[in-house]
Amino acid sequence: MMARLSRSSFIDLRPLTTSPPFARLWAGSTLSGLGGQLTIVAVMLQMYALTHDTFAVSMIAVAGLVPMILAGLYGGMLADASDRRAVALAAASVTFASTLLLALLTWFGWETTWWLYALSIVNSSANSIVMTARMAIIPRLIPRELLPAASALNGISVGLMMMAGPALAGVLVAVAGFGWTYTIDVIMMTSLFMGLLTLPRIRPEGTLVRPGLESLRDGWQFLRRASNIRVQYLIDITAMTFGQPLTLFPAIGAVLLGGGAITTGVLTAAVAAGAFASSLFSGPVGRVRRHGVGIQRAVQVYGACIAVFGLVLLAGAFGWFAPPHVGEHVANVALIVLAALCLAASGAADNISAIYRSTMMQTAVPDAIRGRLQGIYVVVVAGGPRIGALYAGALATLTTLWFPPLVGGFVIIALVAVLVRLNPRFRTYDALHPEP
Repeated sequence: MMARLSRSSFIDLRPLTTSPPFARLWAGSTLSGLGGQLTIVAVMLQMYALTHDTFAVSMIAVAGLVPMILAGLYGGMLADASDRRAVALAAASVTFASTLLLALLTWFGWETTWWLYALSIVNSSANSIVMTARMAIIPRLIPRELLPAASALNGISVGLMMMAGPALAGVLVAVAGFGWTYTIDVIMMTSLFMGLLTLPRIRPEGTLVRPGLESLRDGWQFLRRASNIRVQYLIDITAMTFGQPLTLFPAIGAVLLGGGAITTGVLTAAVAAGAFASSLFSGPVGRVRRHGVGIQRAVQVYGACIAVFGLVLLAGAFGWFAPPHVGEHVANVALIVLAALCLAASGAADNISAIYRSTMMQTAVPDAIRGRLQGIYVVVVAGGPRIGALYAGALATLTTLWFPPLVGGFVIIALVAVLVRLNPRFRTYDALHPEP
């Protein structure tokens, strides 16, 4: 009995064994995403090294917000009008070229803040198209009943690449420099092409609509009718806007808790460690039918974890457990461990929410319009943290580092409760009878 119970608690691996194309795409995306995390963290650290300004670091995310939104929406329209495999390959090629250019500029010593901003914008825009096309492809590769397991596997992927990537980036930047960090990302990115090239052509089912205003209008009209999808978007935007302290990590490592780039990597990796652990033991999650309730509870737990993280930073501001001369080379280890635990719990809660949200998107939305809705979903998932970066960076500049996460966590808990109360249909969502 205990053995059966233990096995039933672990992640369902059937999508990997049932569909070899999905397995190849998952492996390629995981390795490529791991390399992408090296670049994301390295760009933040390089910007802070050039400017010593937290607001400048936060503007990396903010500057790419509008281009990323436009790219995600257009990528969704392309995915509903043509071969989704070809769309993903074209966008991945742009990401590869921009990362290669970033590596070359750094090796030759020609990097500037403006180059970092420009290439980050290109990279995030192309990645949003890749994500949109890839997410629209997945429901065509595996049976519908295995979609929750596929979403959990995506959590494993995100957990692995974000857990190992930022920590490795911190070490690589500290030991080998920015040039090697970007170069390794270029090499790892080739795995994504192998995963995509082995896929068959995947054209949308149903009536095709050419990219343009009519296509965008169709997607918007569907979203107006799809209250469950709309509420999950609003909940996710709330969580990412008020509970995304990533942009504060370089300053936390340099000034508040000490440890420099290593602390930045550890804190970022802690979020992914929680996501990885929750996916690893996600067996029971796939058997839950009330996905709306699951999203609400998971996001409110996420908000509580972010608020407690703010309290840990407040303790650091008061100097609790701090050794003398905390700074780049001297770390407040006790508070770093507590902060990492809070962030790990937040990552676990966010990943559980993501499993439910992704499954709802892939089962309740028809294939003919899935690309456009996935485009909006990617904009929400990737754009929310950029708005959150502006919130955290600007508020921390005006106040102090611990204030944005402490206040933001309580705001998340309250706003999610209001959103669900105003939309009772969301609480009754049944995964066996999905309705958008």
